[in-house]
Amino acid sequence: MGSEGPPAVTFHVTGFKKFHGVSENPAETIVSNLKEHLKRNGSPKGVILGSCTILETAGQGALVPLYQTLQSAVSKDAEPSNFSKIILLHFGVNSGATRFAIEHQAVNEATFRCPDEMGWKPQKVPIIPADGGISKARKTCLPVDEITKSLAKMGYDVVTSDDAGRFVCNYVYYHSLRFAEQNGIKTVFVHVPLFLTIDEDTQMQFVASLLERQCLSLLMRAVFKKT
Repeated sequence: MGSEGPPAVTFHVTGFKKFHGVSENPAETIVSNLKEHLKRNGSPKGVILGSCTILETAGQGALVPLYQTLQSAVSKDAEPSNFSKIILLHFGVNSGATRFAIEHQAVNEATFRCPDEMGWKPQKVPIIPADGGISKARKTCLPVDEITKSLAKMGYDVVTSDDAGRFVCNYVYYHSLRFAEQNGIKTVFVHVPLFLTIDEDTQMQFVASLLERQCLSLLMRAVFKKT
């Protein structure tokens, strides 16, 4: 037992397709290319890339494929004792951003500034009515502040955020946070800028760094704090 290496964390990663005003979503490119990037540059020790999934940029109309993705994260690892070693890692674009943002929380409010890709445009609608009103917030249990500081020390322009917006990113993150709590897994959402603002190579390096030893050790400490 004592000679075993550090425990592995399985990451299930998602990004979004295009949407109104963003014809090429960097989150789609990042997630589509992540497996090959890690293969080419070396995957960090302890990291298992469980899946990479591209989601429609839609709320209510895309709930079935969203939950299929979330459920697959736990069904692939049948042992419930392994669920604490699973992290859902979501990427979305903030087209007006100049830096990366790691999101602390999502709120129970869907207020879409434009219709999603299935034509839905809710205004001040609870994402999950059973959770109560639109002011309800769910927070990630991962050490977002420490991860951000670690990445900043590596030279990345990154901040923590308490506002994931009220569009599809927040909508998906809220569902993911609720699902994670119910199933004993972890989840976090990261907003990235457009490639015009931070180029693709740098963004791919940022995502890889998020999985690298320094940040991974922080993630592992949160994941295995009960063991």
